[in-house]
Amino acid sequence: MSEATRTRHGRPAHHRWNPAGLAELCTAAFHTWWARRHGHAPPAHDTGGARPPSAEAEEATGPAAPSPAGAARGGGVLWRMRTTVKDAPGSLAALCTALAGLRVDILSLQTHPLGEGTVDEFLLRVPADLTGSDLTGAVSRAGGADTWIERADAHDLVDAPTRVLGLAARTAQDAAELPLALRQLLGRCTIRSLPAAPAGGHGTAPAVPVEGGLEDTVMRLRAPEGGVITVERPYLPFTPTEFARARALVDLDARLGPRIPHGRDVLTLPEGSDISVRRADTGDLRAARAMHERCSERTLRMRYHGPVDDADRYLNHLLGPRFGRTLAAQTASGRIVGLGHLLWDGDETEVALIVEDAWQRRGIGGELLARLVALAADAGCATVYAVTQASNTGMVAAMRGLGLPLDYQIEEGTLVVTARLDAEPAAGRLSELRGRRTGIGRP
Repeated sequence: MSEATRTRHGRPAHHRWNPAGLAELCTAAFHTWWARRHGHAPPAHDTGGARPPSAEAEEATGPAAPSPAGAARGGGVLWRMRTTVKDAPGSLAALCTALAGLRVDILSLQTHPLGEGTVDEFLLRVPADLTGSDLTGAVSRAGGADTWIERADAHDLVDAPTRVLGLAARTAQDAAELPLALRQLLGRCTIRSLPAAPAGGHGTAPAVPVEGGLEDTVMRLRAPEGGVITVERPYLPFTPTEFARARALVDLDARLGPRIPHGRDVLTLPEGSDISVRRADTGDLRAARAMHERCSERTLRMRYHGPVDDADRYLNHLLGPRFGRTLAAQTASGRIVGLGHLLWDGDETEVALIVEDAWQRRGIGGELLARLVALAADAGCATVYAVTQASNTGMVAAMRGLGLPLDYQIEEGTLVVTARLDAEPAAGRLSELRGRRTGIGRP
């Protein structure tokens, strides 16, 4: 079972390369188009780079009806709002008076001191008949500037200290949580990780001071393993307070060092053999390379779509927790016989599998895939996709075995199969897949 991975912009990207003929060149172009991202990032269902709908657009269409997710206790709609006021007595009071005049309930308030002003961040319960324009207009008249608003939901009702402590606890349990924790800490943003030594061996990550760097809508942090974590929010500048929180979370991750959950699932294969499935990381690099040595050239070529001698080059990157998650299938003697990767790919998420020849067609790939998809669903991914050759019937069968809605795209022998996790028919099946993930830890 296979997917194609090749270094692009300092990270693995999908590519099929065979200089023997024009058809292979066309396939390579297709892979280059498909792998258009600049770096692996967590799923962006709530971290999109686009600015939220403008107040003008909402004024034209009218306010949306409150929903169970967006309605606060006691009626109304939840909004998050940021505005900048002068650092002077009475500035905050003027804002609160203006909001009170609109019958807006202030549920929480955070302040972010700046050099010459203060950014005030509110969680508001707003009457359903008010629009975004009503809010921004009242705030502007009360002295607020650079106002930004977006709809909130019930998850935002958790107070900031509790939320930060919860994210720290998740990060402490699992190094792979850091990118997702940063996303939830900072809201809508794009997060990318660039390793110090890219998988292809070309170029290095840009130099970043130990204390990191903050420039308007971009912050750069020194990754614990020596690379760079870039966080970008094109429509809303980061405040020094947000930068300090993000840096503290990264510092915590660095102090704790490499770690993954130690749980595992034990599977009994049809012929009676027991296989365990567990999380894997760079500590499994030697065992993963040994598995590559036991794989045939065909299996390696189906997985990596390139020279088989280059297969080991990608392992350090693929096993790194910053770019996704890896599951290993392991025998009772400790030998790794299969690897499954879940890779953040911009707004999308890729799944990739390899099972050594002697253990193929025993259901190992399907079990790995089911658990990877469950992890993706818990991380908030809307879709997962696999890139493989059209002749790879094993991977196609594994994707079909998920029981989820699938989309197929084929170009010159290259097949992209996308499983839709956000489709209504997928809910029940995802619950079943989650139930199979009993011991390998939360996402």
